[in-house]
Amino acid sequence: METAYIAVDLETTGLDPKRDKIIEIGAVKIENGKETAAFHTMVQPYRLLEERVCQITGIRDEDLAEAPGIDQVIGQFLEFAGDLPLAGHHVIFDYSFLKRAAVNQKLDFERRGIDTLGLARKFMPQEEKKNLAAACAYFGISQETHHRALADARAASRLLEKMKEDYGEKSPDSFVPVPLIYKVKREQPATKLQKEHLQDLLKYHKIALTVQIEHLSRNEISRITDKIISQYGRIRKR
Repeated sequence: METAYIAVDLETTGLDPKRDKIIEIGAVKIENGKETAAFHTMVQPYRLLEERVCQITGIRDEDLAEAPGIDQVIGQFLEFAGDLPLAGHHVIFDYSFLKRAAVNQKLDFERRGIDTLGLARKFMPQEEKKNLAAACAYFGISQETHHRALADARAASRLLEKMKEDYGEKSPDSFVPVPLIYKVKREQPATKLQKEHLQDLLKYHKIALTVQIEHLSRNEISRITDKIISQYGRIRKR
């Protein structure tokens, strides 16, 4: 079993790493069962948050107004994490967002990981809920708060340490990190022509966009443009 790892948790604008953005990163370094360092940052998504995200996380647009973009912080996170394996509750979710951000900055990011959700499904009774809050409650672990990155990263680390304590001797192989697999290609920035076309559509149809055009990728701006044309139609030439 690993004696050192990085427990990580993200808050995001949604569940799809291809479409959604990171808004908060929290991580703790665990060595021999103890927290030895922490990493936390808010992240500017360059879009307005949906109300459901605000309700779940308590994060508001004003909390992100002065936050750096992911391009400014992903390198800092990778430096903090070093070569250590990652741990988290459904850790592939967090890894997919982080790897996409890393690849977009031409940074290598291949990691092994330990999934506390998978462990909860293995060791908890079938009828019990397996989300982070429920798993922590089942194992008697108190949480500072819910759906905030640093607090949830700490909760995941404590959950992992508790399950190692209870089941490590009986099932040591369950706690060995495995390769995290998520394949992604670097996103290309939107072209000047794409930006101008979208701006013309917005003006023509009198639409207010909730994302900042300057920070859209080629695929993102294409999806938005296609959606507007599908819903409102093309610009009619006079």
